[in-house]
Amino acid sequence: MKRLKIVAECSVPYIKGVAEKLGEVSYCPSEEFTPELVKEADWLIIRSTTKCNRALLEGSKVQLITSATIGFDHIDTHFCHEAGITWYNAPGCNAEAVAQYFATAVALRAVECGWSPCGKVIGIVGVGNVGRKVARNARALGMKVLLNDPPRARAEGGDGFVSLREIAEEADIIAFHVPLIKEGRDRTVHLLDDTLVDELQRQPIIMNACRGPVTDTSALLRGLDEGKVADTVIDCWEGEPHISQELLKHTLLGTPHIAGFSAQGKANGARTCIEHGLEHFGLSLDSLAPLYPTPLAKPLLRLSTPQPLWEALLQIFDIRGVDRTLRERSSVFETLRREYHYPYEPSQYQLLRSEIGVWAEAAEGIGFQIVEG
Repeated sequence: MKRLKIVAECSVPYIKGVAEKLGEVSYCPSEEFTPELVKEADWLIIRSTTKCNRALLEGSKVQLITSATIGFDHIDTHFCHEAGITWYNAPGCNAEAVAQYFATAVALRAVECGWSPCGKVIGIVGVGNVGRKVARNARALGMKVLLNDPPRARAEGGDGFVSLREIAEEADIIAFHVPLIKEGRDRTVHLLDDTLVDELQRQPIIMNACRGPVTDTSALLRGLDEGKVADTVIDCWEGEPHISQELLKHTLLGTPHIAGFSAQGKANGARTCIEHGLEHFGLSLDSLAPLYPTPLAKPLLRLSTPQPLWEALLQIFDIRGVDRTLRERSSVFETLRREYHYPYEPSQYQLLRSEIGVWAEAAEGIGFQIVEG
């Protein structure tokens, strides 16, 4: 039987040593994916920086594209259908990671600004796999949650969903978790624009951890300048990798599009790629164990501050350190993404009930394991 030819983006973790059991593998950075490189390939394993379009794929032997990401706007799905190329993304693979990012950003603001989420209102725009996890963490932190998702509202009925304008009027935090849709009734490009900024009533914190073009940079800067926006938390930037230095200067927290980058989330994406490849080509593996992160040697966190939940979140994910690195090295945005050290998610850690105290229920809601002691 002819061995598969696989071309994999070299920063997709966990697949080295596994993909080789399925075929001949070439590992390359996304910028080196060329028509010549993929011409004889059967299978591409990619991430969101690899643009799979007509220019790359036309005339190739590619049968399958698997992306270790929840988004798929980097894949020309129309051309793939036309060319008979099967493609898959990995929906939900990093939802817990983004929910962790949200909770840690809240912890940072609580510690640095003396701010409490309890009783605050969060408007979540986009309530798919990620938005649902963020809503869960927000409720665990004592927040009132407003949900905006027009496609879901049409499919399920309007109960439980509110308009974007209502979120603008009532929310203390507005978090965007939508896919990038460039046209049509559910277009998400510049969901936050000058019009929405003018409708803001409560000087909210704006968080973008989905796609950069969802929030209009100039509108955000005007909102900050005029006091319509209290703070911004920006992980996804317009114009990546060439991000706005002015927005970075004025944002509370800036990170290089890594909100979904946890060890578990990355492993989920890689494993999904391999599983789709096995199914598509009718192959099998003895074990998928290498596609899971190594368990922590010391999962128990010790806490010693009056704010133990914030301490726990910031202990496992140094989000301010990531922010500092971006401010120092923003010119190498993609390098920061490739070199990023993936944190483990809260579910991999244990907290002593005696140390977490009254925060035990909230910590458990976020995913921590609570143990007696």
